[in-house]
Amino acid sequence: MNKTLYKQEKTISILGCGWLGLPLAKFLMKNACSVKGSTPTPEKISRLAQDGITPYLIFFDPEINADFDADFFNSEILIVNFPPKRREDIEEFHPKQFKALIEQLNLSSVKKVIFISSTSVYANLNRLVTEEDNQIPEKNSGKALRIVEKMLLSQQNFQTSIIRFGGLIGYDRKPGRFFSKMKNAVEGDTPVNLIHQDDCINIISHLIENNLWGEIYNACCPKHPSRKEFYEEAAKKGGFESPKFVSNQSPYKIISSAKLEKTHYKFKFSNPIDALI
Repeated sequence: MNKTLYKQEKTISILGCGWLGLPLAKFLMKNACSVKGSTPTPEKISRLAQDGITPYLIFFDPEINADFDADFFNSEILIVNFPPKRREDIEEFHPKQFKALIEQLNLSSVKKVIFISSTSVYANLNRLVTEEDNQIPEKNSGKALRIVEKMLLSQQNFQTSIIRFGGLIGYDRKPGRFFSKMKNAVEGDTPVNLIHQDDCINIISHLIENNLWGEIYNACCPKHPSRKEFYEEAAKKGGFESPKFVSNQSPYKIISSAKLEKTHYKFKFSNPIDALI
C-alpha cells in the first residue's frame, strides 16, 4: 500500500467522477484511500471500475434514482462535485436535488462533506472579493449555489467545508480555443479568476489532511492577469488564432484566496499563465 498523506486510511465517496472527480479519485487511491465514485451515466460504470474505483450509478432528478445503492454513502467523507444544470428553474431545481441528497446523508455514516462550489456565487463588485461578501450574484446558477451552500452548512449531523473554485483549466481544457473563433472584439482589461486541476486536487486533499471542516474557502490562482494577457498567451501556446481585444473592462471581480493561503496551502500555479502548455 502506498504511504498515505493522512493520519489513517480513509473511505471517501466522490459524488460526480467527471473531469475533476476522476483524477481526484485516482490521487486519493494513490494515498491509501478507499474510494467510491458515482456517475449519472451507466456507460461510465465500467470505466470507473477499470480505474480501481468502486462504481455507483447515482443521479438526482431532482429525487435520487430509485435503484441507487445506499452503500455509496457508507463512508467517512463525501465529496460533492456536481454543478447546477443549465435550466431556467435552476434556483428551484438545484435545492430540491440537495434536499434529496441531505436526506440520504442524514441516514448515512458520513460525518464530513466537501462541497465543490464556484466563484459564480459572487456578484461583480469591481473589486477584490472575499468569503465575507454576500451580495446577490447576477447568474441564476450562482444564486442556486448560494442556497445549497446554506443548506449544507446548516446541517447538524455532518460538517461541511465549501471550496469555491474559479474557472477550471488544465490538461485537455485548452483555453486558447475559447475566444479564437469570435468575430467581435473581446474586452481585454477584465481580470481572470482561474485555477488548474492539479491545484484543485491538492486543495481538496489539503482540507482533508488538515481537518479544515466547517469553513468556506475561495480557490483561485493568486495572480489575476487581464483577459488579454492570458488568452493571447493561451492562443499562442495552443496554436490557435489570437482573438481581437479592445481596451475595455466589463463588470468584474477579483477573487481573493488569502484565507486558503493562511492555512499554509501553497499553489502549484500562482499565475494561470504559468499553467499553460
